[in-house]
Amino acid sequence: MHMTTTTTTQFLSFTLGGLEYGLDVAKVQELRVLKALERFTSDGEIVGGVAVSRGVIMPLVDMRAACGTSPDAPDPMTDVIILRLSTCTMGMVVDGVTGVVSLAPEQVSPVPGADQAQVDYLIGLGQMGARRLILVDIDRLMSVRRPQKDGARQVA
Repeated sequence: MHMTTTTTTQFLSFTLGGLEYGLDVAKVQELRVLKALERFTSDGEIVGGVAVSRGVIMPLVDMRAACGTSPDAPDPMTDVIILRLSTCTMGMVVDGVTGVVSLAPEQVSPVPGADQAQVDYLIGLGQMGARRLILVDIDRLMSVRRPQKDGARQVA
């Protein structure tokens, strides 16, 4: 009996602004409904404040605002992905989680037209039939810093 082994990677898929994304499922600590978290609001553009989950206070990043869509009031489909990153634990607000997808290396291709030096947080495009996922390296994405404005200091 001959068996072939292919290494697949599992990605948590989620939607933002009508597009479907994927991140390494190993970075996910838990999934929560936004209104189930104790939340302290902020006037930040992207950081929607902090949330408390299981006694841990963490920043809550609203990816809907980061992607340029105006975040509406949370509805039952609004999810928070609690991430365990290399530098911290944080919550990421998305339109909704759609599942876990296993992709083999041959199902992942480079993002067409993307300048890898500028978007090194993009792993590639995952394809399963007609379904496409934009795959992101969540550690790199969450470490992206906005360009400094004239005279502004960047705080670590």
